Amino acid sequence: MDQSIIFDLNLINRYDKAGPRYTSYPTALELHEGFTDTDYRWHIAKSNRAGGPLSLYFHLPFCDTVCFYCACNKIVTKNRGHAVPYLDNLCKEIAMQGALFDKSRVVDQLHWGGGTPTFLSDDQMQRLMAVTRAHFSLRDDDRGEYSIEIDPRETHEGTIEQLRGLGFNRISLGVQDFDPKVQRAVNRLQSEEQTFSVMEAARRHGFRSTNIDLIYGLPLQTVETFSKTLDRILAARPDRLSVFNYAHLPTRFKTQRQIHEADLPAPDVKLAILQMVGLRLTEAGYAYIGMDHFARPDDELAIAQREGKLYRNFQGYSTHSDCDLVGFGITSIGRVGDAYIQNVKDLETYDKLIRHHKLPVFKGVDLDQDDKLRRAVITQLICHFELSFAVIEKKFAIDFADYFAREIEVLKPMQADGLLALSAEGIAVSPAGRLLIRNICMVFDRYLAQKNRQQFSKVI
Repeated sequence: MDQSIIFDLNLINRYDKAGPRYTSYPTALELHEGFTDTDYRWHIAKSNRAGGPLSLYFHLPFCDTVCFYCACNKIVTKNRGHAVPYLDNLCKEIAMQGALFDKSRVVDQLHWGGGTPTFLSDDQMQRLMAVTRAHFSLRDDDRGEYSIEIDPRETHEGTIEQLRGLGFNRISLGVQDFDPKVQRAVNRLQSEEQTFSVMEAARRHGFRSTNIDLIYGLPLQTVETFSKTLDRILAARPDRLSVFNYAHLPTRFKTQRQIHEADLPAPDVKLAILQMVGLRLTEAGYAYIGMDHFARPDDELAIAQREGKLYRNFQGYSTHSDCDLVGFGITSIGRVGDAYIQNVKDLETYDKLIRHHKLPVFKGVDLDQDDKLRRAVITQLICHFELSFAVIEKKFAIDFADYFAREIEVLKPMQADGLLALSAEGIAVSPAGRLLIRNICMVFDRYLAQKNRQQFSKVI
């Protein structure tokens, strides 16, 4: 499979509009408060009858300092004591949910995200994993994909050794940019020494995969300065890189109001940075997975994409399409059977529900047949850049050309522009269209016309 991209500035300028990132379809905006814990329990029971492995996500929202660019669900505090009652409640939620899922279902995937998971002390991390293991069937053979997001500023050799002992085998490090001026502008001061010492420790202790997060479009960035950051990152040879587009949405995210808009790179500079990144990474041998993600050709993501087994969920690209995703903690989102479920968003409500032995369900959505059909189409396109009509027709008992007649007409101008090739057999996205895959997926989104595009980031 060709896993390359072509940077066509003319196409990007024409198609660079706001739209969903499709970590799910329907998107999280379709979740509603009419979905209750009773509905969730029903879907769990149905899921147990079907069986299959599980994926667990734990949201640990605390951060010691605020990064001005951040759009995550977080609680910024210097007081480590705030984690104590939250962890108590999280352990109770694990017990409640664990009692509902069949213990024969093995956990193939596990992820701690945030926030900053390493905000927890060593003892707290040990407790969280022990409670999880007591109520779910975690693997002991290291064949699962157990990952954690790391802030190198809060991590040392002992932390890495303990995390490996707890069963983690994948690690993701937030970097964003090494330039000191950029770091000061976004309030994230982090040295190269801090970063690479953590990477080296992870490799020494047998972590199977390392991911680096970078962001382009931050204040004071230039092609030259970001290229220097990329030089240092490429020298360390991480297995994966996530190079995110900074979406400046200060009306939605209060911390972004501390960024001086005059310092943000002009649109042409931002595009030049993206072009440089794509060129440098592909020249270094990385495969373009899609949606800001690059991986070495021997990485599991790249292999899964070539073999047609890649999937996309609320954590991004995944190799575990067969897993139901169970979310724990405030704001976490899961997917169980044919439903998406999100927990309550604030500590007070979470505490109240847990104390009353209730699942902290805030909202959710049941997928109908059309949702599942369109999800299959969007997932195939966003993961593999191609779609076989026959496969969809067989799975959903439809005639593709008839069911999606309007969508096919909308795709024809995209074909004329060189984003894709449309035939009677299916859709093949061109290397020039892969950076704009969100635009192609939006054609199949029946909810999008009802939404305010300002709720989404731009595709580039």
